[in-house]
Amino acid sequence: MSETKRQRSLAKGLLAGLIAGLVATAAKSIAEKLYPPHVDGEPEPPEILAEEIAGHALDKSTSAVASEAIHWGFGAAVGAAYGALAEYYPAATDKEGATFGLALMTLTHETALPAMGLAAAVEDQSPREQTSEAASHLLYGVVAERVRSFVRGLLG
Repeated sequence: MSETKRQRSLAKGLLAGLIAGLVATAAKSIAEKLYPPHVDGEPEPPEILAEEIAGHALDKSTSAVASEAIHWGFGAAVGAAYGALAEYYPAATDKEGATFGLALMTLTHETALPAMGLAAAVEDQSPREQTSEAASHLLYGVVAERVRSFVRGLLG
């Protein structure tokens, strides 16, 4: 049965999106290892946020664990929200998830993170940072949509 004729289910949408968010986060992480946004050892937003939450500087291993937890937790939560949104507003899946990935980049790396002091303002970001973030978020969106659609089909 096609997605448009299937019975809507918030729970199934959330579950499909959660799984999709985890797989998409893995893909995004690999992409960032291959083409990192920062090459000079500059801390990434999850590392800065981990120290903000802790209220003090963290040692290297604690910072790495906390930053990975933030990265994966956020990716899973955003995927779940996307799954729920796609369940009731199918247009959110336009362009095979590419629109979602680029919207996520705009909301995070171009808006919220700079406003919170966790990332440089867009005009202060290097071309490498901008292209790496665009590529990895585009990949996140496309992978999230492919996996969400597949899992949602399995859930019936």
